[in-house]
Parts: sequence; structure tokens; C-alpha cells
Amino acid sequence: MLIRLLSAVFLLLLCNGLLPASAVAQQEARRPDGDVFVDKQGVLRWQKTKKEVALFGVNYTTPFAHAYRAHQRVGAAHEQAIRQDVYHLSRLGLDAFRVHVWDVEITDTLGNLQENEHLKLLDFLVAELKQRGIKIILTPIAYWNNGYPEPDTGTGFSSIYSKAQAYTNPRAILAQERYLTQFLNHRNPYTQQLNREDPDIIAYEVCNEPKYSKPEAPVTAFANRMAQAIRATGCRKPVFYNIAESPAVYDAILDANVDGVTFQWYPQGLVSGHALRGNFLPYVDQYPIPFRQDKRFTTKAKMVYEFESADIIQPVMYPFMARSFREAGFQWATQFAYDPMAIAFANTEYQTHYLNLAYTPAKALSLLIASKVFHRVGRGQSFPSYPQDSVFDAFRVSYREQLSEMNTPEEFYYTSSTTTQPKKAAGLRHVAGVGSSPIVKYGGTGAYFLDRLAAGVWRLEVMPDAVPIRDPFEKASLSKPVTQILWNDQPLQITLAELGGNFSLRGLNVGNTMQTQATNGRTTVRPGVYLLAAGGKSTNRYTAQSTFHQTKLGEFAAPAPTKIAPQVLHVPMAQVSAGQPVRITARLTGAEPQDSIFLVAQHYYGRTQVLPMTTTSYATVEATVPAELAYPGLLRYWIVLKKAPQQALTFPGGFPGQPRDWDYHHPEHYAVPIVAAGTPLPLFSAAQDKDQVEARGISSTAWTDYVTTPAGELALRMVVGQPQLGQPKPAATAGPSAALRAYFGHKLAGRAADLASFKEVVVKGRANQPATAVKVVLQTKDAAAYSATVQLGAEVQEVRIPLAAFRSDALLLLPRPYPGFLPLTHQSSSQPALQLTDAEVLQLVLDAAAPANGQLHVDIESVSLR
Repeated sequence: MLIRLLSAVFLLLLCNGLLPASAVAQQEARRPDGDVFVDKQGVLRWQKTKKEVALFGVNYTTPFAHAYRAHQRVGAAHEQAIRQDVYHLSRLGLDAFRVHVWDVEITDTLGNLQENEHLKLLDFLVAELKQRGIKIILTPIAYWNNGYPEPDTGTGFSSIYSKAQAYTNPRAILAQERYLTQFLNHRNPYTQQLNREDPDIIAYEVCNEPKYSKPEAPVTAFANRMAQAIRATGCRKPVFYNIAESPAVYDAILDANVDGVTFQWYPQGLVSGHALRGNFLPYVDQYPIPFRQDKRFTTKAKMVYEFESADIIQPVMYPFMARSFREAGFQWATQFAYDPMAIAFANTEYQTHYLNLAYTPAKALSLLIASKVFHRVGRGQSFPSYPQDSVFDAFRVSYREQLSEMNTPEEFYYTSSTTTQPKKAAGLRHVAGVGSSPIVKYGGTGAYFLDRLAAGVWRLEVMPDAVPIRDPFEKASLSKPVTQILWNDQPLQITLAELGGNFSLRGLNVGNTMQTQATNGRTTVRPGVYLLAAGGKSTNRYTAQSTFHQTKLGEFAAPAPTKIAPQVLHVPMAQVSAGQPVRITARLTGAEPQDSIFLVAQHYYGRTQVLPMTTTSYATVEATVPAELAYPGLLRYWIVLKKAPQQALTFPGGFPGQPRDWDYHHPEHYAVPIVAAGTPLPLFSAAQDKDQVEARGISSTAWTDYVTTPAGELALRMVVGQPQLGQPKPAATAGPSAALRAYFGHKLAGRAADLASFKEVVVKGRANQPATAVKVVLQTKDAAAYSATVQLGAEVQEVRIPLAAFRSDALLLLPRPYPGFLPLTHQSSSQPALQLTDAEVLQLVLDAAAPANGQLHVDIESVSLR
């Protein structure tokens, strides 16, 4: 009653102008409880409404480490960059933010908080997130130094204590207690609130990915001591603790006095060094937790602090991940990590991740859709297994179409061109997409957003064109752009009944003075923000400063055009069938309407033809080499961009001149073998494919390497060794020892006419133990797996397997997911007979132990179709 009376007096004074506006923040800070609490059933709830919490978003790291330094190197102002990125996070409908604070950059070795630029930028970031309504969970202790991918320069306590020492060394423990106390009591100069009292910082996760081993008692004692250090400041927010990083001591965390537990998910591992291809939806079909029935676990809230579909650019993974999180009972999930726009051109901040609205528009919109999934799907709601669950609630996910989609009477979102009709076009309030749909036909490659402000009045936001020019998951460098941004005039057609066909467009963002009128719904737009109005509608009351859902109508953030020469992204086919026309497609940037593009095709030293290339969609060109030039042999070719009578660039390389010039001396060229119908088709060749496959040891005593055979041929070696001293022998339930995963879908494209003639799979290899069994698996586009087994001996040999011998089997999830307690295999619920035209992934699985005294070696030179 007293609290209610004081609150009433406070409001009366404020309304009568007797208190300063800053007192509002002070009153908020004095509330005895935080915004959320954990009930006895382990459910995180809002304090005021008692409703369940469901928040979804990202990690983002501009204030710290490489991101901080990289902004300096590219000349980007940190605060401006944060402001723009947070706008984009809000634009994607995200409402959660988490970061492991680089304590090493804001402390000394004793744990004293340092008031420096990194802390100031974190404070600024928190203030910006609050303005957008994005809730925050902070992890104050990261245990990382700040170097990756460069040398370390941090000087705080994490620079002298390792993760293993952090919970056992008395001085390290004292430093962490001191730091937590000072960090929680730190007052943000932008919000004037203490960290422990800020209502938008809803909880704290003590530390990031701690590394523990048995015995368990010291682990529990440390967790309790850190949680008590937080609570001793007067903080009453929930305290979370990581349980997934060291699952062997999960009992220690479940026994700890914490309110919630945290998990991560990297479903196909990290850092493959190249883009992963194929259908990975089975990898994210479920998130079963081994101790989920433990009564101690059921009383704690559940949070996913990091997740990512690493090394995958496909826009289909996030919605499945969000649904699996909800099925597992999670109420918070934050992707790691959203790339700052200022440095996303090179993807240097963790090369295995790549996500940014401007640079990866389709993947970013899949995150928007995933956020909708997370908020619509009930906690604990169950679903059938893949592929039966590809359509659920208001969502559809299609690997074959590379499409994620949400379709409700008010919202329509899609990640690539779709023919789906909106559920209720007349009721739409929000549309966002990449590509075209029955509502919007757009010629560019960037994302766009349509939001209804009032009847007949809409806001249109158009991002620049983004064109991939390199594999973004290769070794990264700030001197190597992986995506090119271009600002172009692009055709746009909008079909909304209330706008009509002759709606007006008025530019709203800074520098956008465009004013025009559509004809039959068609117009041309450049990147920017526009006010759209049906004929006769007055829009005088709408200005750039007008607000709509925490956004000013004129807000716009986009990178400048990438200042590089024209680029071509093209990978030749592995083989093409003789006697068939050869279609060659490439990505090309930098072409203007007045330029010409052509293909110079040459049958090695034989005939040469110059063929015009046509633009099939923005930045995509193609030409067809006629069948008369496709006789068995080697087809060499070049792509030429002719910008003027005397100016031409030839690719690969982008060299001045043309291949038929007398002084064109560059040896670079594209090439594809033209083969007769009976020619074997390699699915895997160690010599050719070693940099584009995933070869892993799975058990703790296994690994992979490349060796040469007695004939001098390169072979993939899978090795199973003995446990090292003190290392336990792998458990029988740990799964296979080692495996290879090789995507070959692109290799079938050029041999489509011959696929029906292939009758067997041929494995060429050897083993150092007699009759060593290796499982050969073919995976289809729908992730159904079919397997057969071969036996290899001491001599290099070719072992043939009839395609008819392949039988339905479970798919090994390789690369292995992280954390390691997640499923090892996936059994498709729908497995028709194997159709070679649907196959696209090869797996070789070694499930054998090492001999009593030594190692087991299996060397695979190649696998082919005959």
C-alpha cells in the first residue's frame, strides 16, 4: 500500500511539473523488482503482466575487440555505426540483444572496472537498444582476450587467468567478484541508470562458456559465489549460468543457486573454410536436451545465448532453429553474431558467421521470419520430423526453393521470389521480401519493406543491391570484399488494391528528392525511403520526422557503393555431356545498359566462337555454347565485358583487352571437360576437392589428413588411433570414428543427359587392416539417406557398388553439431526409392576401432559414378 501511495504522489508531482523529467528514470531505478522473474516451474515471466517472456535477437560486438579496431581502420565512427546497426536490428523485428562483454578490455588484472572508450560504447549501445524497445541480457565475463583474428592486446584479469584457472585460483575469483560488483553498480551516462537497475537489462548470465572438469563441488561453489556477487549489489534480476559448454558437470550447475541455464547451438560445427552446400534442415529439426526431465532442470529458465548456421548462406535455417528452440522450451535466443554494416563487406568479424541486412538480405529476412516463429510458436509445442514439418503455423520453409516464408492476413514475408498468394491481400499491413511475389515485383537484389501507415498510405524502404563476389567463409581480410554493394535504379511494381495503379511516391530520407507517380503500379526506385499514397490522398502530415513504431519515417541506413572494378563470380561445371548445348551462367557486376557482354568459347586449339551473353536477372548473365562445339575434349572460355569500342575487360582476372587480341597474354581461363556418355563422373576426388569437402574425426582418437598413394595420387586419410596417456577410450555409443561429407550436386548438372545410364558407385582406396568396412552414403535434396558398405584391403583397389544395392538409412549429421550432446543422426520420415537425379551429397563413414597396438588408416582416392 505504501509503495502504491508513493507512486501516486510521484505521478501527481510529475504531471504538475513539480519533478524534473530525469526523475522518471530515477523512479524506474528504485523499483524493488526487475522486469522479469522466474516462477516455480522455471518459466520466465514479465513482472507486471505475469505473461511468458519470448524474446529473439542477436549478439553484436562493435564496442569491443576486432569489431572496434576494424571500424577504426575503415574510418567508421563507432557511435554512428552502432546507431545504424541498431536501426537495422529494429527493422528486422528483433527484440533481444546479448553480448559477452570483453572484460579484458574494461578491467585491470585485479578486476577493477576501467572507464574507457569500450565501456562508453557499450553504454551508448545499451541506450540505443532501449530506444528501440530491445531487451538486453549481458554476460559480464567473457574469458576471451581481444585479439581474434589478430594478436591479443587486452590487459584485464582474463589476460592472466585461463578458463581453467578462473574458478580455482583464489586471486582470479576475487578479481571476478570485484569486477561483477563494480560492473553491476556502474551508472550508464546516457541513461543515468545503474546496470543492476536498468529495467531493459532483464537478466545477467554470469560468464561466457566456462570450461570445467570434475570434481563438481568446486564448480557449484564458484557458480554460487559469482551469483552471490551479483545479488550482493542489490540486483534482483534473474541470474543465468552456462550448462552446455561443459555438459559432463551439468549436475554442478543444476545444483547451483541460479535462476536459469544457458545453451548454444552450432548445428554443423564452425569454420569449415568454405560455404557449406546441401540440405542442412535435418541438422536443426530438434534440440533435445539430455537432462530435460531432471526436476532441478525443470525449475530453471532456459536461454540460448548463441546460435548460428555457421558457414551457410542459405536463407532457410533460422526459422527451423527458432521453432526447435520453442519446442525445447527456450524463451530467449540470440544469434551470434550480427555483422556491423561498416565491416560486413569483408566478413572479417568471425569468418564462419555472416549476417547483415545490407550484405546478406535473404539471410537477414530469414532471421526476421525466425523472430516471428519464436513469438508465435508455443513453448513446448511439438512438431513432426523433417520433411513433414516444412509447413507449420503461418510458415513455409523450402530447401529446394531456397525460401522461407510467413503468410498471415496482416503480414507477408519471403526470402526469395515466390508465387504464393497472400492469405488476405486486402488486410496486409506489412510486407518484406527479396525478389518478387504476387504483391511486389522488384528487379534488384536487396531487401525491401512495405508498411501501412494509414488507409492508402504506405512507407516503402528499399536497400541497395547486394551481389556476392567471393565465398564469404574463406579466409577473411579487410582488403578482400566478399559482397559488392551497388546503388541502381530498379524496376518496381506494387499490386495493392488500396494503393491503386497510379499511386504517388515521395522521397523521405536525407538527399532523396524523388517525386513521381506510378503507372499501372509500375515505377523505378533507387535505394531509400518513400511515402506511397493512393490517388487523391493527402500526405502533408507525414514528414521525415514523423514516427511509426519507434521509427522515424525518414530513417535510412545503407552502405555506400563498393568502390571496386567490375567483378565476375563463376565456377565452371565439373563435366558436361558431349553433343549437348552448354549453358554457362555467371554473376557479373559493373555492367551499364550501354555495355556489351559476350562469351569467347574455344575447343582448346580448335574452333572459337564469340557468343552474346544475356542478362537473365540483375547481375546474372548467361550464354549457351552450341552443341556443334561440344564434342569430346576441353572447352575453354572467357567472359568479356566491353564498356566502349576500345575498353574491354576479360575474366577470369578482369584484365584489360580481349582473348583474341594479338597481345593478350594472360593465361587465366575457365575450362570444362566435355565427355562421352560412358565416361565416369567423379563424386569425390581427393586431388580436386580437398578444399571444398568436410572431412572430420568424430571420436576423440580419430582425425583426417591427405597423403599420397604408392602411385603418387593424393588420397584422403581417415585415421583412428589409440587414446593418449590419460585419455579415456571412446565409448561404444560415441558413434563413428571418422567421416567425409562431399557435396556433388553441382557436378550432376552438366551430365543430366547421362544420369540414367549410371549403374554403380566405384570407391577407389585402401586400408592398412584387412577387410576394413566403410559405409558409402548418398543423400538426396530432401535429406533422405541411402547406404551400402564396401570392404577395403592393403592394396589400392576399385570396389564397385550397384546403385540398386543402396538401402534407406539414417543420415549422419556431419560436421558434428555443437554442443556434442545433440543428435548424431537423422532418420527421414519419408524415404522413397533412391533417384540419382535427387542425390547431391556423398558421405563415407568409418566406424571401426584401431588395432590393439597401432593405428587404423583408410585412404580414399576417389568415388565416382559409372
